[in-house]
Amino acid sequence: MAAPVIETCHIACCANRTPNVVSWGRGGLIAYGTCYSVALYDPLEKEVVAVLNRHTGRVNTVQWVHRQDCGTETHLVSGGSDNRVIVWEAEDGKFGGRVGCVECVGHTGPVSAVDAVHLDNNKLIIASTASDSTVRLWLHTGSIAKCTQTISFGNGFVMDVSLAWLPGSAVPVMACGGDDSKIHLYVQSNGQFTKVLSLQGHEDWIRGVEWICFDGDLLLASCAQDCLIRVWKLVAKSGAEGNHLDVCAIRMSEEVFTLTESGATSVFAVTLETVLAGHENWVYGVHWQLPVVKGGDQHQSLSLLSASMDKTMILWAPEEGSGVWVEQVRVGEVGGNTLGFYGCQISPDGSMILAHSFHGALHLWTQAHDQQRDWNPGVVISGHFSAVQNLCWDPEGEFVLSVGSDQTTRFLTPWKRKLQTQPTWHEISRPQIHGYDMQCVAMVGRFQFVSGADEKVLRVFRAPRNFVENFAQISGTPLESLLASGDAVDLPEGASTPALGLSNKAVFQGDLANITNEEDTSGFNSVSDQYQESSFHPLTLTEPPPEDHLLQNTLWPEVQKLYGHGFEMFCVASDSENTVVASACKASKAEHAAVLLWSATSWRQLQSLSYHSLTVTQMAFSPDGRFLLAVSRDRLWSLWRRDNLPGTEPHFSLFTHTGKDTAVHTRIIWSCDWTSDSKYFVTSSRDKKVIVWGECSGSSVGPDESPGIRPCSSILDVGDSASSVSVCPFPCPDHSYLLAVGLDSGRVLLYKWRPSEVSGAEASDWSRYGETDASQSHTLTVKRLSWRPRLGRAGQRIEAGGECADDLADSVWVQLASAGADHSVKIFNVKREAV
Repeated sequence: MAAPVIETCHIACCANRTPNVVSWGRGGLIAYGTCYSVALYDPLEKEVVAVLNRHTGRVNTVQWVHRQDCGTETHLVSGGSDNRVIVWEAEDGKFGGRVGCVECVGHTGPVSAVDAVHLDNNKLIIASTASDSTVRLWLHTGSIAKCTQTISFGNGFVMDVSLAWLPGSAVPVMACGGDDSKIHLYVQSNGQFTKVLSLQGHEDWIRGVEWICFDGDLLLASCAQDCLIRVWKLVAKSGAEGNHLDVCAIRMSEEVFTLTESGATSVFAVTLETVLAGHENWVYGVHWQLPVVKGGDQHQSLSLLSASMDKTMILWAPEEGSGVWVEQVRVGEVGGNTLGFYGCQISPDGSMILAHSFHGALHLWTQAHDQQRDWNPGVVISGHFSAVQNLCWDPEGEFVLSVGSDQTTRFLTPWKRKLQTQPTWHEISRPQIHGYDMQCVAMVGRFQFVSGADEKVLRVFRAPRNFVENFAQISGTPLESLLASGDAVDLPEGASTPALGLSNKAVFQGDLANITNEEDTSGFNSVSDQYQESSFHPLTLTEPPPEDHLLQNTLWPEVQKLYGHGFEMFCVASDSENTVVASACKASKAEHAAVLLWSATSWRQLQSLSYHSLTVTQMAFSPDGRFLLAVSRDRLWSLWRRDNLPGTEPHFSLFTHTGKDTAVHTRIIWSCDWTSDSKYFVTSSRDKKVIVWGECSGSSVGPDESPGIRPCSSILDVGDSASSVSVCPFPCPDHSYLLAVGLDSGRVLLYKWRPSEVSGAEASDWSRYGETDASQSHTLTVKRLSWRPRLGRAGQRIEAGGECADDLADSVWVQLASAGADHSVKIFNVKREAV
């Protein structure tokens, strides 16, 4: 049998919250650091095409190595908190397939900035700076990288480095911007970089420096925390000019240095070209854009893009005729709780500009057709900027809801664009932006969920009308089918968050006019009016919203708070009939480890189920709704049976459990799940064991008989802590069960398990079905796995009989969503049959 197919359908991940972590290559790919990985994103296809995994610490800086012939880059350099610099080299001339890498080891602190230039014979000179107060120079030759020089800055720090070639020569020059408010210039002589100048003018830490060669001269842009940008020009002086300068006073605006190479002496001068003042806060990034040539004509002049913590990007360019640098375009001013931009990039053709923010989000603007000064927000990838703790599918399998330690809840769904055969996944709503780290989430119906955070409260959210309408537009689902429940008339229009609160307040149609009137009113009517809440503005979307709309206009109103737990929330689950919700919190004593049951209609507490002595780590209702399974840090599991009569409120009693003398797991049980027929359940533990449990005797258990729940499988040792497990809701064609196991190392393993035909036999049929490779796996712990509750791939729909239906040819596929501590949500396509 051929190996089964595991495809990566989507990766949701955002940029790390550091400067210098995003770089846009001339080949069109955007490289950025995300947790311990480097992601390569195609802004036209709107998907991550590759993930480079090798770092063991946070990636702090990424830089494409630009070629002098302006061709597509073949090398990428990254640096991280693991104190390493890694050179990535494309195989077969492009990234996305196999990628080679060479590590540069030598720094004793996190690497914060890198740059590189090409030498002859495919060699590279690499400059890197780190928190160990040094700048290191490396020579990369093929599969070897050697440190050729270490420049120490004593107690100071260099924030950014940039390499270029001196005008008219093959001599590299390096600019270093540091916390002493100076730009230090180094020139290579006899194989070593020697300091030649220190450029003064900035009055605070220099955050970014970047060279560009234009019309035979070198231009250097520098930005700093003094809110200013300075542009310097480095030119080669002729011999006559050099001799004249030797006997005459040097002007204050010009600094000169000489270079002796191979017996010849060259003179270079650096002048301050201009000072750009327009930002109102620290300027973190600058990026040059060469003139774009289209059809033999120059499309636009040289321009400079800058990004600041004042939440704006500015595109600067010299005026025609006067040559005075002026502001051409200003974009940004993003609302919500963002704190500004860490860096900026511009596309090779100059038609798109990109910024990455304090909260890791990417912000993209696209130039309107033939309108140089008109820029519009564009669709771009998004994701959590901290560990993703939990996720779940909606009952119809059309979207994924995830929560994370970045205090947000995010809503992912496929979007099928015109002329595109395959849909791409995007975040279309951020229902909750909280003040505590999120820990757990469960869907209660199609457009209602309950979530828990590092607080003692569960919160229930319900979709607003504006979201349902936009979801129908983007996903291509008929709006009538989404509103078929009949209670759509009561849906609020949207939600807003009070300035001093954590609860999303519903906004109804009548409130929108009041909000508009209040915005036009000057002054404050009361003390509380001084703290304005974020105003909701209804959107009509045909494509996923940009980041600023996600922050402010896609919240869901909170409909209920559930009080009763004594410590931080840890896990939550709901039954398939949407009648009952179970929740548990962190606990170090039995009195706090109780599972609380809530009515999903009245949101009244129904029961408190006590058995465990430590935190219940996960719960799962059986698909038929008869049982509730709970697993715990105390290495035990408990099974609770629903014993209420139809039409009465849910009531559960302890059915069976493991004890200290009957426990099989020897470490924390992290995860559990049920088979689709409710016959078996599976547990996974830190002890590397995965076990299937059930009534293996084959006989039914009467109400007065002792239940015969015991292991029905042999113990599967997966070789690492099994942090998550999930059973595919659709049996394989050979009547076996397909299980996904997530490991602490970040890998996802697929196994098939066939129940033994012999009662009590230990030789149950475990077989490895597949696993994620190094590029597909998470780089940190797999926190949660969840199979799509429908066959096929979400977004793959055709018209059948006048109604939308899943493509029957697509039914050989199932989808698996994975949440990782590496800040990413991954969706895999898994083929149920190996062809």
